[in-house]
Parts: sequence; structure tokens; C-alpha cells
Amino acid sequence: MKIGAALLAAVRGLALALSAMLGSLVLFIFFVVSFALSIIGLGVFLVPLVTSAIRGYTNVRRRLAHQWFGVEIKEPYKPTPRFRGGLIGIVERYRWIVTDPATWRDLLWLIVDPTAGFVLAILAFTLPMYGPYGWVLAAGVWKPIYNSGGGDWYTFVHIVSQDAADKAGLLGIVYSVLGLWLAPKLMRANSSLARGLLAPTRERELALRVAHLTESRSDALDTQAAELRRIERDLHDGAQARLVAMGMSLGTIEHLMTRDPEKARKLLAEARESSSKALTELRDLVRGIHPPVLAERGLGDAVRALAMASPLNTEVAVDLPGRLEAPVESAAYFAVSEVLTNAAKHSGADRVWLDLRYEGDRLRIMVTDDGRGGADLGHGTGLRGIERRLGTFDGVLALSSPMGGPTIVTMELPCVLSSPRSRPS
Repeated sequence: MKIGAALLAAVRGLALALSAMLGSLVLFIFFVVSFALSIIGLGVFLVPLVTSAIRGYTNVRRRLAHQWFGVEIKEPYKPTPRFRGGLIGIVERYRWIVTDPATWRDLLWLIVDPTAGFVLAILAFTLPMYGPYGWVLAAGVWKPIYNSGGGDWYTFVHIVSQDAADKAGLLGIVYSVLGLWLAPKLMRANSSLARGLLAPTRERELALRVAHLTESRSDALDTQAAELRRIERDLHDGAQARLVAMGMSLGTIEHLMTRDPEKARKLLAEARESSSKALTELRDLVRGIHPPVLAERGLGDAVRALAMASPLNTEVAVDLPGRLEAPVESAAYFAVSEVLTNAAKHSGADRVWLDLRYEGDRLRIMVTDDGRGGADLGHGTGLRGIERRLGTFDGVLALSSPMGGPTIVTMELPCVLSSPRSRPS
């Protein structure tokens, strides 16, 4: 048992107990009053304001449950629609709020939190903190209390003598040990209780997932369209232009072969150079669409090739027992490529560690650099683009980048192995 972690859980229990009484209970009363005022029309204006405060408060409690006790609670709310202006828009907002089942589940939690939630939280605090009081009594504090005409009880022990005080001291040790053992468990139970009401229902979870997949599909189509435009532009401005120029040069050479052989030879050399450049551009274009090393050797070797091409000193660890499906390999490859590019351009790092493994039906990729840190998903389009690319396959991206480093980018993609790993013969 880690005493520091248990004491921290106990202190957090006190914080949540106070929050339950000063936050949950007060907001519940405000909502009930504002909703009751709907009879005379005032609730139409007040309910949205109070509900906004409730949702902000419950979102804070969701984050604390995850950050403090490792219990993840997703938001269950429907996306906010566009409302018309004026009084009609206010009525539309009121109706949208009161018809959202998450509003009433939040309200139910505002009742449970100051009751069952409060009991769990305050027990997590009082049990380990009550133990030392028994030690204080055993140290002799019971005497002035008894001499002043009072009598103290330590739970079921009546303190009227030093012998009874010693029993209180021993009992205090039991309370302290039991409290430190129970505090983290009680607080996880408190968070699990909150999750039962503040998390989306199965139906809402399905609706959120459908919305997420719809958004991911839209992003994928937009990305695909942008990629096709890029390919068309690169072909038009690059290889196609060179091939047209080369065709014109060959026509000129045909007329110069008999009249000016020397000039024809120079033009042939230029045409040969143009054809070589056009071929290089076409290869680069194909490599940008689907790298040959990825198709031929799989994700592990393709990522090693990226590491070798990176200007940073990159260490790669790969544990893939087989080949992944081609679309997943492609998404993972370009995600890693983008992360390595970002590290080289913006991190100020000297070294990068790349770990790629398959476990639990998921491809997990972790990229760590020793740069200055401070990366933010909200700034720039690189990481957001990776997130959208992974989202197409229901993948996720997590970023940890405190100031001073290190920066850790973790990506996960649900997938299955489609074939065993192949080695070139």
C-alpha cells in the first residue's frame, strides 16, 4: 500500500465531499427552481443558463474522475444545433435542453452525489484521519477533558482512564491502516457511481460513435479529394510538363539531324536529362501515394526506412507478428512519417525513440523525442491531420508534451493481422 497515494485519495475525498454539498446540491436546487418557473415563462430563460452551469460542472467532475482515479467518463450530450434568433431561438434552446435525456441524468446525479457520493467521499477522508485522534487521546489529552467534567467516546470506547485511552490508541492504528487501505477504493467507487449516471447510455454511445464515424468518413473523403488534387497538380506541373517539353525537343531534333547534328546531339542530351527528371518525379509521386517498401516489406521495414531517412538519430523497436491490412498500414506509415517530420522541424530534438507493436487487437505506436516540448494539438494542422487520418479507422492519438520535454505521441489503431510476416528470400 502506497501511503502517499492513499493520503492523497483521502484529501481528494474531502474536496469532492465539499463539492457535493456546495456544488451538486446548490445546482440541483437552482435547476428545480428555474424549471418550476417555467410555468410563468421565466424558466424558458433560466433553465438554459442553469443547465449550462451544470454541464460545465459535471464536465469538471468527469475530468477529475479520470485524472485523479483513472475512471473515464465520456460526455453524453447531443451536439448543439443552430438556433434561430430572438424569442423563437430561446424557446428552441429550452426545448432542446429539456428533451435531452442527458439533462435529466445529470439532474439525477446531482441528487446522488450529495447523498451516496458524499458518504463515500467523506468516509475516504475521515477513516484515515480519525485514527490519529485515538493516538492523541492515548497521549494524555483525555485527562483534561475528563477532569473538566466531560467524557469522551472514541467510537465504542468510553475514555475514563489511561487504560481506556490506550485501547483508543490501538483502535486508532486499526482505523488508520483500514482507512488508508480503503480510501483509494472508496474514491474509485465514488467515480464509478458518477460514471453510472454521467456517462452516455448504450444508445447514446452508439449515436456518438455513428456521429464520429460519419465525421471521420467526411474527413477521409475531403482528404482523398485533396490528395487527388495534389496528384493532379504534381503531374500537370511536373512530369507532364517535362514530357511535353521532351516531345517538342524530339520534334526539333528530328529536323536538325541532317542540318545541324551537333545541335541535335545537345538537344538529345537535354531530352535524356528531362526524361530522367520526369522518371524521378513520377517515382516520388508514386512513393507519396503508396511507398514500394511498404507494399513489399510491410510496416515494420517501411518505418525503419523512415527512421534511416530522418535527420534525427532515431531508434526503432518493432514487434509485429504479421502483416496488417493495407489501408491500416498506409495510415500508420504516413502518421509516423508526419510525426517524424514534425519532430525534425519543430522539436529541437537530437534523438527520437519509435516503438511499434501489436497487442490486444490494436496497433500501438509511440514516438518520443528529447526536444523542448510544448507541442499542442490545438496549434498547427500536422497533428490534427494525423488525428483525422487515424479517426478514419477509429484510431486515436494522445499527446504528452510538457514544456522542457519530452514529447510523447501515442497512436492506437484497432486492426487484425491479415497475413504472417514475410521475409525476402
